Amino acid sequence: MSYQHTPYAKPDPYNALQIPIYQSDAFEFNSAEEMEAAFTGKTADHSYSRVSNPTVQFFEERVRSVTEAYSVTALNSGMAAISNTFLTLAKAGSNIVTSTHLFGNTYSFFKSTLGAFGVEARCCDLTNLDDVSAHIDENTCGIFLEIITNPQMEVANLKALSEIAVKAGVPLIADTTIVPFCAWKAKDLGVHIEVVSSTKYISGGATCLGGLIIDYGNFNWDKSPKLKKLASEHGAASFTYLLRKEIHRNLGAYMTPQVAYLQTLGMETLQVRFAKAAGTCLQLANALEQVDGIVSVNYTALNDNPFYELSNAQFGPLPGAMLTFDLESRERCYRFMNHLKLIKRATNLFDNKSLAIHPASTIFGTFTEADRRLMNIKQETIRLSVGLEDLDSLLDDITQSLNTSK
Repeated sequence: MSYQHTPYAKPDPYNALQIPIYQSDAFEFNSAEEMEAAFTGKTADHSYSRVSNPTVQFFEERVRSVTEAYSVTALNSGMAAISNTFLTLAKAGSNIVTSTHLFGNTYSFFKSTLGAFGVEARCCDLTNLDDVSAHIDENTCGIFLEIITNPQMEVANLKALSEIAVKAGVPLIADTTIVPFCAWKAKDLGVHIEVVSSTKYISGGATCLGGLIIDYGNFNWDKSPKLKKLASEHGAASFTYLLRKEIHRNLGAYMTPQVAYLQTLGMETLQVRFAKAAGTCLQLANALEQVDGIVSVNYTALNDNPFYELSNAQFGPLPGAMLTFDLESRERCYRFMNHLKLIKRATNLFDNKSLAIHPASTIFGTFTEADRRLMNIKQETIRLSVGLEDLDSLLDDITQSLNTSK
């Protein structure tokens, strides 16, 4: 069955084709006994929308049906998905094996926020399997990576990392925002937990913020520093059990019904929008390699990209709708940005509109220059999120801006 036809948990009294927005904080019960059963987890009835909500539950079920996951938890941003994941997995004394090649706020969350609570972020080269293995010990609560790093465009071998993770009794957690789950199967490559900023492709044109935690139920938690006590009773469901029964309830970052409604609508056109934007991105990347004034283009589907073969094997011929290109200097990047007419100067990714940003001065603008060098954030780089405009319009805007900003 197509995920566009995911059935409602309960029949709608009016047979509405779209899920209603259940804009209600609380839900009435027929008896005190029913109320007790809901609050103590004996039934799945909704009690309070900070914990669960029918509209959000339907969105979660639609995502679960396409990903074939064990469970999906919808939250109010991609960062909420990451923070809820690791507050479920980590405790004081735990460590996370990851990379310096991360989105700025993710890196800050690991290093500063979790670091203040005694959780260590061990950064290594995730493309070097020996280096990864050397950083894992009995206190490692997870290996975390972005499937294509933003904006470095680095790709690690997911199957190889999963084999290392399973052998060590450590889950592999992947931020898969760059390539949506309609285009590939993270579970088939050994990912145990997938985190997604649904703000991006899924929202359907930057309408709302959201995040997803997708648990594939394919990991045994008996070696987890935090979950091993739960594992004897809940097994592969231990992560979702702790996340849903404690962590997300206590942190209060559950998705709102209005957002779930908009993102449910976005799911209906996800595949066609992704195919259009990513297809244009590939064409544009090839065209930009021939444009005077552009020093280099970075997109993993280009034949000369060092990650081309691995990217194609893992994600197929269209590895997302984001590319980067380098100009001769930071000053040249600024002049280029200031002369754009069609492409918007804005953050975010995978809007219906194309967006350009200078990462070093914005997303990574509060980091020291030493940190930026460590993270391979260059002053010469422009990041471009390709939208639904036609190829010629985008190429014309880029070339006119380059020509007029010399």
